Amino acid sequence: MKRKAFPLLLLVLLWSSVHATPLSVLQGALREAAQRAIPAVVNVSSLKVYRTPQGLPPSPLWQDPFFREFFGEDFFRFFGVPRERVERSLGSGVIVSPDGYILTNYHVIAQASEVVVGLRDKREFQAQVVGVDPPTDLALLKIQAEGLPHLEFGDSDRAQVGDIVLAIGNPFGIGQTVTMGIISAKGRSNMGLVDYEDFIQTDAAINPGNSGGALVNLSGELIGINTAIVSRTGGYQGIGFAIPSNIARWVMEELVRHGRVIRGWLGVTVQELTPELARHFGLSEPRGALVVEVYPGSPAKEAGLQKGDVVLKYGGREVGEAWELRNLVATTPVGTVVPLVILRRGQKRELRVEIVEPPPS
Repeated sequence: MKRKAFPLLLLVLLWSSVHATPLSVLQGALREAAQRAIPAVVNVSSLKVYRTPQGLPPSPLWQDPFFREFFGEDFFRFFGVPRERVERSLGSGVIVSPDGYILTNYHVIAQASEVVVGLRDKREFQAQVVGVDPPTDLALLKIQAEGLPHLEFGDSDRAQVGDIVLAIGNPFGIGQTVTMGIISAKGRSNMGLVDYEDFIQTDAAINPGNSGGALVNLSGELIGINTAIVSRTGGYQGIGFAIPSNIARWVMEELVRHGRVIRGWLGVTVQELTPELARHFGLSEPRGALVVEVYPGSPAKEAGLQKGDVVLKYGGREVGEAWELRNLVATTPVGTVVPLVILRRGQKRELRVEIVEPPPS
């Protein structure tokens, strides 16, 4: 007896029930993440005033609009009267607490005489600059408001290449915009953008004006502050960089607590290991940080670290590259005693070093 074939319509319905549901779940997750994050992303407008070198003593007469229009700017140039040039820049920011703390990029508000924050609901606030940290290109603002929508910090260390992310900001000043992409890479360094680099790379569209905006995961958590792009045209070309949320949160806490960022100091200069150097030191792969200089009187010197040592572990964490050691040391609280695992002349050794604040430069 022959089996009856399934009707085509029934097969289509069965296929749809299996394959369409994950798509609708993803759609729902994207929508929910965007709706959660959008109200917490703000527009940041900074006003910068530049003055030409001063010649004659300032006079109220020089500032009178009618007087300036009548005689023209050449008159003032001739007599050396100082002129003001006003520059406005637009960027983005992320509300990270209900009482008005906002993270943005340092380059968005650098040298600004006035910073204005615009919320999703059209309210505007004069912002106080709590503190800045140029080595990471981060700045912390504060506005006088309560009960604000805000983003919770996600754990950027747990984010993985291939994760779907949303970038939210104010590109080209056109208004709040959401773009989608994936995490393309992690741990991007040696880009020459800032002193301490550990960027998340994404292909979510980031354009001028997105700086300081949010990179969020599908849970609507903040995992990065959008900072820079690689572009030959000045616009989006598929390569954007965000400061990981774990770094941003640490910088924020330092600025709130101290008004500045206090970094740890080990007192060494390190470099990457090439495959050739790794073989020379008996390593199966190029990992760790090669010590090329130990500063006199430094914690490293007191702990017995020597030129030619390879630092393999710092505080129990594997050191893959030299920049990782630098970042780990920088975020270690001053006074902490940290165990090191080093390789010296083919033998592993353990040292203990007390991290201190860097000496005045």
